[in-house]
Amino acid sequence: MTPTVHIAGVTKHYGCIAAVTDVSFELGEGETVALIGHNGAGKTTLMKLMLGLIRPTRGSIEVLGDNPGAGQFEGRRRLGYLPENVSLDAALTGRETQTFYAKLKREPVAKALELLDMVGLGTAGARRVGTYSKGMRQRLGLAQALIGRPRVLLLDEPTSGLDPELRQTFYEAMQQLAAEGTTVLLSSHALTELEERAGRVIIMNHGIKVADGSISGLRRLARLPTRIRLKVSGLESGEVPAWLPTSAQFRRLNGHIVEIDAAPDQKIDLLHRATAEGTSVEDLDVVPPSLDEVYAHFLKSTGTPQ
Repeated sequence: MTPTVHIAGVTKHYGCIAAVTDVSFELGEGETVALIGHNGAGKTTLMKLMLGLIRPTRGSIEVLGDNPGAGQFEGRRRLGYLPENVSLDAALTGRETQTFYAKLKREPVAKALELLDMVGLGTAGARRVGTYSKGMRQRLGLAQALIGRPRVLLLDEPTSGLDPELRQTFYEAMQQLAAEGTTVLLSSHALTELEERAGRVIIMNHGIKVADGSISGLRRLARLPTRIRLKVSGLESGEVPAWLPTSAQFRRLNGHIVEIDAAPDQKIDLLHRATAEGTSVEDLDVVPPSLDEVYAHFLKSTGTPQ
């Protein structure tokens, strides 16, 4: 996988405040990566460093083979960026806004205007941005970020203010871009959304990278229990299923539902026992640790405030 972003030992200070400390990672073509952390964890600072809006105090950054902090950063035209707080000229219409950014990037205006339909602003394109709701401004910001089919797309809270239908449309567009080789970096507090769509997660805590890997890989590192929920017929009050090991942690949710917290090395054995011939298990669900739980684990393991 060809890297599009290379960050090595990057530190960024604002006076005596360290916003980012000794962070290193690479992003590859076609990757969809979730960058998560609490407010002030350094996520937005990292994006601004990649864009060349600020320069690192120490360390080096390469985006599309160039230094984004240099005077002539040709790769900027091949970047798309959606900030958390979208600020657009209220006097311009949606169509005028897209036209302005298309010309700024030297991209065809007609194709940029087509993006208004994709984000649900086709009929509102003639209205001034000052009349738009927060969600509409967010959609317009997303449309400008997609101009020119960027090779690297940096998105800070991209689905804020979007309704469920448009969120689905947005993620479908991101999936298509990634399939065509675009690097997509998503920063969001909506971890449930990211869990289903990001192939990799980078966790930041107080400017420090505390975890980096696939969700399944981070689950293995965290060694959090998997919840196994079973529907058991004929279970008497207070009765423990005979096949359940005495060491297993379980609880009864009601008369027929048993929930087990299975450690990683117990999971397969418990499933074999539950589904063996002669048990009274009628149905089961396996619920792996959520991204919220994995995130909380790594923040707690660093020993720093959340």
